[in-house]
Amino acid sequence: MKLTYDIHEKPKFGQNLVFALQQLLAIIAATLLVPTLVNSMNGGALYMDPPAALFGAGVGTLCYILITRRKSPVFLGSSFAFISPLVGACAYGFGGIILGSLIAGVVYAIISVVMKLVGTAWVNKLLPPVIIGPTVALIGLSLCGSAVNNINNTAVGSYNLWAILTAAITFIATVFAAVKGSRMAKLIPFIIGIGAGYIFAALLTLIGTLASVPSMQLINFSALTSMDSILHVPQFTIVEAVKEGFSGINATSLAAIFGLFAPVAFVVLAEHIGDHKNLSTIIDRDLITDPGLDKTVMGDGVGTIVGSMLGGCPNTTYGECVGCVAITGNASIYTICTTAIMAMILSFFNPFVQLVNTIPVCVIGGICIALYGFIAVSGLKMLQKVDLSTNRNLLVVAAILVPGIGGLTLNLGPITLTNIATALIFGIVTNALLSIGEKKESAEEESAE
Repeated sequence: MKLTYDIHEKPKFGQNLVFALQQLLAIIAATLLVPTLVNSMNGGALYMDPPAALFGAGVGTLCYILITRRKSPVFLGSSFAFISPLVGACAYGFGGIILGSLIAGVVYAIISVVMKLVGTAWVNKLLPPVIIGPTVALIGLSLCGSAVNNINNTAVGSYNLWAILTAAITFIATVFAAVKGSRMAKLIPFIIGIGAGYIFAALLTLIGTLASVPSMQLINFSALTSMDSILHVPQFTIVEAVKEGFSGINATSLAAIFGLFAPVAFVVLAEHIGDHKNLSTIIDRDLITDPGLDKTVMGDGVGTIVGSMLGGCPNTTYGECVGCVAITGNASIYTICTTAIMAMILSFFNPFVQLVNTIPVCVIGGICIALYGFIAVSGLKMLQKVDLSTNRNLLVVAAILVPGIGGLTLNLGPITLTNIATALIFGIVTNALLSIGEKKESAEEESAE
């Protein structure tokens, strides 16, 4: 696609701040949600501070950008794949969280070294377009349920027609800005969409409060009115672990935490490759070869370690960021760097964090229709060069989409493979089995000619 700002092009300072804010709004809800979910699964115990996770994501992103030599414009945010391991690690205190992130990071580092030694040519052989296309599409499609839940779920119930209307207005405003808007509007469609959705939700909330209609009260402003300070010092995980003294760490806990985190790191690798393949098609550069998959994996690993040390959450490349780059055409690495710095600064600013918390989830859902849909369509675009008139290719695609969309997982003792990882394995195995004898048959046909 044609980029408005290429990777090393620098927008004007004021515009870049607006672009960075848009990227931040695209990733912030998910980044703050992971620590919130981990705390709720631990009975409300505050093992993770959401602002600290935001700060850690910013630092982790800067580390990733440095290691990838400023060639991969993507933000690293809190990884949902590590929620279950984090919940388990909390049983061993803050030290357990630190140890788990170190294990995940070391696994990434080992994979990176192996890739450096053997090269990355195997990636294209193992993951040709007939596999990576539907896998990328599956990443977007698997998030559709989350988007619909956001559209439906509000503080007043699981289904709310007003919330759906608000999500629709948010989405339509985003689409019109991206397609029909001015040049500047096309660069900030998500800010326009969120702004339109928030204003509409605020009007509904005002009317609903005056008319005593709970279903119209979509925004809870109590977080803003109950603030006791403007500045908030995040609860950094490493600081809390030092205070605690790593008392829960011993040989037994080390083995348990290793079993929780190491397998997930391998699973996330599949999504890492998918995100970078997708981003490569958007920016028209093969990130698998330059800066190289070894560097992107190492950057992800270092970002995970640093992010977890500070905010408790292992990080991963965000599809929301990739979608934002694709729709706006802004792939400037300066925007991503500014987003990371902005995340770090605003994590100390209590009003901003609380204001973000007042954004109704239905507004986020409206934005996600565009973001997740674009990821899915990007995967389908990768299939354009694949001959789907043959049963061979059709069945490889089917082997990925059906188990993936159906939510098939593999429980192997303490290891649970996600639906995406399971679907990818199905696709790779199917493709490998169908490839047996193909070279021989091709050679025989050529000799006959």
